[in-house]
Amino acid sequence: MTAPSICVLRAPGTNCDLETAHAFEMVGGKADRVHLFRLLENPALLKDYQVLCVPGGFSYGDDIGAGVIFSRQLRGQLNDAMREFLQADKLVLGICNGFQVILKAGLLMRRDVDTAEDRKFEDSVTLTWNNSGRYIDRWVRLKVTSSNSAFLKDMDEFEVPIAHAEGRVAIANDETLSELRSAGQLALCYWNDKATTLAAASGDPTDIGILDEPDNPNGSVANIAGLSDSTGRVLGLMPHPERFLFATQHPQWTRRKLTGDGQGLQIFRNAVEYFG
Repeated sequence: MTAPSICVLRAPGTNCDLETAHAFEMVGGKADRVHLFRLLENPALLKDYQVLCVPGGFSYGDDIGAGVIFSRQLRGQLNDAMREFLQADKLVLGICNGFQVILKAGLLMRRDVDTAEDRKFEDSVTLTWNNSGRYIDRWVRLKVTSSNSAFLKDMDEFEVPIAHAEGRVAIANDETLSELRSAGQLALCYWNDKATTLAAASGDPTDIGILDEPDNPNGSVANIAGLSDSTGRVLGLMPHPERFLFATQHPQWTRRKLTGDGQGLQIFRNAVEYFG
């Protein structure tokens, strides 16, 4: 199979592009680190890629809000290129700051085309400050709560680190939450043993109440750690899978006798194998 081409799109302040590109390369992809300014000069460059990934960091210093400036550039000058990319059989991944960017750019809620119905969702879902009001850096346990995402195929529970200050998913009303749940867009939730028991009782892992810190580190509604679009081809998540590519990166790797790949690598493998 021909290796799919991945555009790891970086901007001033992005700082996770090297390890993200390396993750795609490890599983057979061909990853290019592309500066946003190059794409602004020539939006047609995006046609050369099958996967668009916006990695983590602090784009533009998050000066007026996490991911806001970067998102406006995707939604402004690059709007037509983004729409064309979404309408093709291609994938979009946003990690941490990249999740903030693609959500605020409308790439998660747009559902392939920009319509008035989609804008209703854009106005109702955002990422904002952690409940603690502090930057948080720790490992978390995650549960895959939708079978819809191409990135999460054959995954159930896994651990990865987080590192963010504005990672709390906030949804304006219960109606919107229910619609996203029904569409299979609640892709990942923070998890613990208590959640397993609660999910068995409720029958829905996304409907168990909000877990306490540190298991839900930021207070996200429904414990949401990641969202997908309705097609399953776009995924945004706050945790950093690119920081768990090797078992030895886990803080308890010796105690647990972990070897081989880290659990985060599967997300990148699924993206590459989607085009196999």
